[in-house]
Amino acid sequence: MTVNLAAGLAARGFTVGLLDADIAGFSVPRMLGVEGRLQARPAETGHGVRIEPMTKAVGAGLIKVVSMGFLSPENEAIMWRGLMLNRGVQHLIEDVAWGDLDYLLVDMPPGTGDIQMGLARMLPRAEMLIVTTPALAAQKVAVRAADMARKGYLRVAGVIENMSGFTCNHGEHYDLFGSGGGARLAAEIGAPLLAQIPLQPAISAGGDRGEPAAVGGDEAAQSFAILVDAVLEVAPMVEMQGCTARMLDAVELALAAKADHRPES
Repeated sequence: MTVNLAAGLAARGFTVGLLDADIAGFSVPRMLGVEGRLQARPAETGHGVRIEPMTKAVGAGLIKVVSMGFLSPENEAIMWRGLMLNRGVQHLIEDVAWGDLDYLLVDMPPGTGDIQMGLARMLPRAEMLIVTTPALAAQKVAVRAADMARKGYLRVAGVIENMSGFTCNHGEHYDLFGSGGGARLAAEIGAPLLAQIPLQPAISAGGDRGEPAAVGGDEAAQSFAILVDAVLEVAPMVEMQGCTARMLDAVELALAAKADHRPES
């Protein structure tokens, strides 16, 4: 869902940062079709390093992506706990040369564990999109994520219902995982239901090929276009002039310029 939302936004001309915060279960690099290894360069101030994100052009836009998948082999387990997880995510947020972004999307692992609580502390102005399936059991799990967000003072921007149903070639519709879970969750937590993404082979096939379905021309792409429209409405792009990150970048560049013009001793 995060990969297709990022691709859909980039196709509209936005520059999108994509942080794969599912440290142990990363899948974003494969689903985006991006390969390589993250590289670091010295910071402009000369103190520390900045990680260069991998990039993927989509239409008129750009996705800048960071994932443990660019640091660890795909078939090897990452066995981190507690503080190591939080420090890893912190590095992937704070030590990356993100540059100018219109949106930063963070793909989180399931549940309400260390990573989610750490991100709530590190990104206090973030807004959360809750993804559920139609089944009642999934809805009851997802409502706990919404509760965690609000206890961490994060705004829940909306609900997305994934795998909402399957329509076969002869037009018959099947609710393979039940129905109504997204609407029930949205009503329970008081947030809008942004989109219902159907169960379609094109979505999983696109992820396996590294070609997100959101940028195709079929029904799957249309459902993601509805989601992109809804996200742009509930979470419009923030004016960055007063953004702390932008101010820090400006200070860093100013310090670098000052260092470059110091008189020789």
